[in-house]
Amino acid sequence: MTLLIALIAIALVFDFLNGLHDAANSIATIVSTRVLAPRYAVFWAAFFNFVAFLVFGLHVAGTVGSGIIDVTVVNDRVILGALGGAIVWNLVTWYAGIPSSSSHALIGGLLGAGIAKAGLGAIVWPGVVATSAAIVLSPALGFVLALILVLAVSWIFVRSTPVAVDRVFRSMQFVSASLYSLGHGGNDAQKTMGIIAVLLYAHGAGSGEFHVPLWVVLSCQTAMALGTLFGGWRIVHTMGSKITRLTPAQGFCAETGGALTLFAATAFGIPVSTTHTITGAIIGVGAARRVSAVRWNVAQGIVVAWVVTMPAAGLVAALIYAASGLVLP
Repeated sequence: MTLLIALIAIALVFDFLNGLHDAANSIATIVSTRVLAPRYAVFWAAFFNFVAFLVFGLHVAGTVGSGIIDVTVVNDRVILGALGGAIVWNLVTWYAGIPSSSSHALIGGLLGAGIAKAGLGAIVWPGVVATSAAIVLSPALGFVLALILVLAVSWIFVRSTPVAVDRVFRSMQFVSASLYSLGHGGNDAQKTMGIIAVLLYAHGAGSGEFHVPLWVVLSCQTAMALGTLFGGWRIVHTMGSKITRLTPAQGFCAETGGALTLFAATAFGIPVSTTHTITGAIIGVGAARRVSAVRWNVAQGIVVAWVVTMPAAGLVAALIYAASGLVLP
């Protein structure tokens, strides 16, 4: 029982770090356009992160809990390895200011620890294929939707002055930031819910069809909201200004395009990266202005981090799984 409580605590630490690491996803655009000061933006995002469970189902939690590695493979060492790999990679990329994916770090950690225990037979291929495809599809969809929204806004407000447009979208960004924070809380917090739920089943604390207890839902949403409150200022700077400069109208388009992508993925139970999604959307609005408005060298570095995340977290997870055998059965 002590070990179970410790692993649940580690899972909530990961969830907190996820909120800390990914706060930039929710607030970078609204901060960089100076619609909200950072200290107010994190409270705004944290609130909508927390209430997301009232809006969405728990399909993503089901995918992570039972659709990445075979539930019969899961034990304490696998979960410890998965969480350890994800946490280590999150801390490394957070310190370096690289907007990598906490989601794919966790998926990579699960795969690394699961394969270390049972080989390739541990993998649930349909879930892994869908998640891997989302690495490409979620930023691409965010890019396309944001680009379409920018073109639509430009056409609708073609006769308006820049000052009038700025005034309208400074208000509209409150709506788009709220939607994106809802999407972030709805998709990302569910990944930790899935980990804790499958851990409970492994300990015999769950029975019947796979489900997530309410106390797990509330604990994970709270941990993520608290992490968001602490922000991830290094990554906010990268997301909000290094990729491209944003106006309030562009910020609205990026957040709305990203939110629509997250809503769709969460409805289908696909654990996508909120980081990938908003990055694609931000690049989309920058490219709509002109191709040279995007700092492609920064974007290229981010893409490299995306590719490296799953194998890097998986390698660390496998090492932690192996090392844990010295003290755990």
